[in-house]
Amino acid sequence: MSSGDFGGERLSALWRRRFPKGPPVAHELRAGHSDRWVRFHSLPGSKRYPETEDEYAIVLHRYNTLLDELFEGTDVYVITVAWSWDPDGTELPPRRAEVHPEGSRWTTLVYEDDPDPELHSYTHLYADLRPWRPGTVDTILREVADDVLSGVIITDSGLSRLHLPYDGGADVIAAGPEERDRLRDRHREWLPRNPAGL
Repeated sequence: MSSGDFGGERLSALWRRRFPKGPPVAHELRAGHSDRWVRFHSLPGSKRYPETEDEYAIVLHRYNTLLDELFEGTDVYVITVAWSWDPDGTELPPRRAEVHPEGSRWTTLVYEDDPDPELHSYTHLYADLRPWRPGTVDTILREVADDVLSGVIITDSGLSRLHLPYDGGADVIAAGPEERDRLRDRHREWLPRNPAGL
């Protein structure tokens, strides 16, 4: 893992210590931390995508409410993801650099399992460390809500809590089961109706 001005070496070492089961791949994290995991949906009725400015306002309110409860008064790492077919090739989506210009390259995950080199891919993670305040990541969150960006991770500087927004909601890995339960109980109307919590 590489480092940047945001303290990449520290972040890499901390990630290995706090999440030894695997790399910072947002959609894989809930499996290894189910005792601290809870999912919230972004819109009433579990609607997946906002279509009006009123619906975007609801989505951003829900994201920011959870983020504020997790990170009020702390600094957060904001981690965004792009991918490419070559290690230094054109990165997709191009919007990542536009909405997260503060992000410095943290690490690249290499996927070379396929014997065909044409199908190898590279996932690039960018990070910055900033004081948390509501609205500070709204531009990024809007792109997530529209399924333009994926794999975003927002976490405190100690990596004790993770907010993993996706198009349709957010997975939260709380500091522990009790905190997870308090969050879940405070926002029951945002929970999925699926018995598995999905």
